[in-house]
Amino acid sequence: MEGFAIVLYYSNMKRTAPAIRIYNLFGESGDLPDVVHCETIASRSVLHDWTLAVHRHARLHQVLLIERGGGEATLDGRVVPLKPMQIVNVPVGHVHGFRFVPDTQGWVLTIAAEILDEALLAAEGLRAALSRSAVVRGTPQIRAIMKQIFAEHAARDFGRAHVLRALSSAMIGLVARALTSESGGNGAVESSLFRRFEALLEQHHLERWSVADYAEALAVTPTHLNRITRAATGDTASHLILNRLIREARRNLVYTNLPVSTIAYTLGFEDPAYFSRVYAAATGTSPRAFRAQLHGEEA
Repeated sequence: MEGFAIVLYYSNMKRTAPAIRIYNLFGESGDLPDVVHCETIASRSVLHDWTLAVHRHARLHQVLLIERGGGEATLDGRVVPLKPMQIVNVPVGHVHGFRFVPDTQGWVLTIAAEILDEALLAAEGLRAALSRSAVVRGTPQIRAIMKQIFAEHAARDFGRAHVLRALSSAMIGLVARALTSESGGNGAVESSLFRRFEALLEQHHLERWSVADYAEALAVTPTHLNRITRAATGDTASHLILNRLIREARRNLVYTNLPVSTIAYTLGFEDPAYFSRVYAAATGTSPRAFRAQLHGEEA
């Protein structure tokens, strides 16, 4: 994990709207998704006159903490004022933008979806809490851990990746707590049906269950299941099923040397070429190109 560097680039994924750009932050030399990224708000905002146009991150979750200053956040069309000691939760795929008061101080923590998969257990219900974009009050504990993550990210000490994953896991737990505390723990956060869906998804995603299969197991209609997933995450059940499969594919591409064809069969695809097309449509790049990019090679 030494020599870690972050490269900001435009994804060539299909865009939901021409005006909304899709960004990803990728680490070089196979760092993704082993470590997170943490930078000050000023480091990027000052380059753009303290204004970041609306965009979304295809497979990244972000948490911002305002220490001094403020401004406003645009979260899926809502404009929310930002004040000191507030945190901003930006789930994967949510459209967001910022206009900061000049010289605003704080931090931005970026976590790959794969890190969330490792840290979040379906039975605990954190994923539903973290799946809504929101601005809520921070806590001294959140500030302390954010400062630890920032310092650890900047250093290159032994065990850095492990410590970053542990600190980030603690951070998302505290952010989920803040989100549920401010919402009163009602609605989607307390949806036992959604938590049961999450648990089934973890158990059966390799079996290529359809929306109808999950709905039948939950004793609801596919339409009702989609209502539940949209309320909890803003997304359809079919998209959540696909995203879970794609994340499993990315793990295999990053952590193993298995051929792409073997990964396809492992994930329940009978045709590796079809798997590659599905993966490319979901991520904007082929499995081979993604793996080559991680290792600095040509696809």
